[in-house]
Amino acid sequence: MVAVRHDREVDAGRPPDLDFDGFYAAHFQSLTIQLYAYTGDLPGAQDLVQEAFCRALARWKRVAALDDPLGWVRRVAWNLAVSQWRRARTAALFLRKHRMEDVPAPGPDRVALAGALATLPAQHRRVVILHYLADQSVRDIADQVGVPEGTVKAWLHRGRAALAARLAEKEDDR
Repeated sequence: MVAVRHDREVDAGRPPDLDFDGFYAAHFQSLTIQLYAYTGDLPGAQDLVQEAFCRALARWKRVAALDDPLGWVRRVAWNLAVSQWRRARTAALFLRKHRMEDVPAPGPDRVALAGALATLPAQHRRVVILHYLADQSVRDIADQVGVPEGTVKAWLHRGRAALAARLAEKEDDR
């Protein structure tokens, strides 16, 4: 626990009015190195230290009055790292527990369909997917996309025609 300084005397080696910018510049790199050694992820360590300094800045008058403001920022950064690790561990456990063991690899037809869908313009691809994969009516798609039903019908027609042509090309390539 970091204690609050009750006296107004200046500690040895501590400037009387600790400014945040100087404090940040003096300690960001060393804290980042410490967190990098702990996490093994340099960008992640930089983010953790940056977040700790942001929290210090939000309450800078109180943090600057502590006996060890660097200790406060260090503790916050380490707590953030531990919290991040716990969230990652919980997510990994959840995924492991709920993972389907026997998910078959996509067949050649599915791969060809996905490739053909990717070549369609975004609007055509969206309405084809909503109509055929999400089983939505033309009216529902029109409401969702915010266009008239006739536009959805035209996009479906063009999308089907383009898909048929691309899938025929794939079939000829085999």
